Amino acid sequence: MITPLEESSLRLAGLWDDTSLYELQVPNLHNRYYLLSGPGSRHLLSSPEVIGFPCYTALLDETVAALRHLRSHGLGGNLDIFTILRGGLNYPLEEAAARCGIRVRDMHFVSSERVAENHVIKGLEIKYDKIHPTRNRVLAIGDILATGDTFHYCFEHLMRKFLKEGGSIRRIIFFTIGGTRAFRVMEELSAKLSAIFAGFEGIDCFFFEGAFTVYEDKGVSGINHPDIDFGWKDGVVAPEFRRYIMERPDALLEKCIIYDGGARRYQIPVHFEEVLEYWEGIRDRAGRIDVQALVEEKLGYAGPLAFEDWLAVTHLEGLDGLEPLWQAEQAMLQRKIDLREIALRRIASINNLKQQYEND
Repeated sequence: MITPLEESSLRLAGLWDDTSLYELQVPNLHNRYYLLSGPGSRHLLSSPEVIGFPCYTALLDETVAALRHLRSHGLGGNLDIFTILRGGLNYPLEEAAARCGIRVRDMHFVSSERVAENHVIKGLEIKYDKIHPTRNRVLAIGDILATGDTFHYCFEHLMRKFLKEGGSIRRIIFFTIGGTRAFRVMEELSAKLSAIFAGFEGIDCFFFEGAFTVYEDKGVSGINHPDIDFGWKDGVVAPEFRRYIMERPDALLEKCIIYDGGARRYQIPVHFEEVLEYWEGIRDRAGRIDVQALVEEKLGYAGPLAFEDWLAVTHLEGLDGLEPLWQAEQAMLQRKIDLREIALRRIASINNLKQQYEND
């Protein structure tokens, strides 16, 4: 597996209204990788209370900022949208393109469903599609990417249709709430497309708030889901998002940054069940959880750390003015935390929202 972040750095590439756009400079990778951080995406990824249509609108301004950046660097006025009907509808690509004066020529989609048993993915299934291959297409795609299996499966399906009917792809613009496995997926895909289509220009990959990692086990709490839940360790998280979480410390202890993105909009009762399952599990085992280890797991490193060491482990080297953020995180490591009290507070909050939703 590609592990490119060891020698990576961030460069602030632009400010579009309230959205910060960072270019992730990674040696030996061929595509272009960015982090987007804005008020909407920060709120979405820290608050499981965000449900329904706001899951879509939360990412709109940040998506517009990304497309404006690309237009200022040579992106033309046309693109196609490829939607994976699982979590892909949460990405406001069509509206963002319209706001940027970009014409959407075709809308392609596939229905992708995960076959899961006890939170373990057993397979994937595509039941229907709508794909119209044409020549020299720029594809914009939005998807939650953890292991990359769903995206790979669906894109292979699209590729077979394009090749069969004489279509071609010139460029891909990929938006994701996703993890570092995206690097391997995008690099392998780019190499494949370059070999198939002469003139392929590569992939612009935008991560909302960070290139996260997925849990490899159930974590310190014993509740997390391997290969599904996102964390910070060994990833790179936008300093604005880290700062936002330090100002809302309970959010650091959520199960992960997204829970299930599709359920949050389309199966809201299922989302409530997942959030409550986590916090009830924290409540019931609070006395057995190593709180210090849990905080370190959520921050992505064991501390305390000197400032230079913190910059290295968070992959934020090259950015200025981060001393206050470093101090806030070191203070978080020293904070006295009553896990049961926080769990009871979160359970009450989610139950209140759940009741309001059901009564409406």
